[in-house]
Amino acid sequence: MIKQSFSFKVFWLVLVFCSTLLFSAGETVQEYVINHVIDSDEWHPLPFISIEFPKIAFGEFYSFEKGLHFTMLFLALIFLVIVFVLLYNKKRPYPKGFTNLLEVFVLFVRNEISISNLGEKDGRKYTPFFLTLFFFILMLNIMGLIPLFSTASANINVTAGLATIIFFMMITVGFLRKGPIGFFKTFIPSGVPKPVLVILFPIELVGLIIKPFALLIRLFANMLAGHLIIFSILGVIITFGYAGLPSFFLALFIYILEILVAFIQAYIFTLLSAMFVGEMMHHQH
Repeated sequence: MIKQSFSFKVFWLVLVFCSTLLFSAGETVQEYVINHVIDSDEWHPLPFISIEFPKIAFGEFYSFEKGLHFTMLFLALIFLVIVFVLLYNKKRPYPKGFTNLLEVFVLFVRNEISISNLGEKDGRKYTPFFLTLFFFILMLNIMGLIPLFSTASANINVTAGLATIIFFMMITVGFLRKGPIGFFKTFIPSGVPKPVLVILFPIELVGLIIKPFALLIRLFANMLAGHLIIFSILGVIITFGYAGLPSFFLALFIYILEILVAFIQAYIFTLLSAMFVGEMMHHQH
């Protein structure tokens, strides 16, 4: 009993110490939680370390002040270059180790997402785009789970930027594949009486905007909510002391779920994007 009691106290002290370091970047738990998920002009990579981003002005009407999530996007790009240029071994006759792990995701995105929704020819052609989209979102999501970084994928501006790319891609492939007239015929269901088309055509046209909007909201909301829950639960330890100890295990459980969510959200965003683009290519009423 004495040894168990001593071990419990040691565990508790380590837990409180780590939690204190975790939240020392902000004056309060609420401040740290908010700073972890929103964009800022400062970056706190480690406790008691603060990096302030310079203000960049573009002319008289626009200035760039908050650079935290922009930095996360740039770091994600660097990490992906390191992974696929330095760590990904293409010289082996068969994949092995880390290369084999990456090949699993590459083949899955190519076969189950790109080819399945765009067809064999178009699917292989657009596979590099969807691979880039999948791994970039996945990298942002995983970085958000590391206290050293911030959650850029929980920023609605970031997800809106990704969704905007899909929106213009849908329009571009629709125009190139079907021409202007054929593009607008996509929104006219066949066999529907003309008076009904007065209602259906605007609805179908609005659906073109709703689809990328659903993409940005889904990714933004899921990543934001998960991180808010984790850090809020960890904040209970700081706020209530011993009484908040059980919340650590709940936060750990949710954190493990968030690792799964990071992969799922990257998969869903890429899958829906491929479905929307494929629909504009091959849509028939």
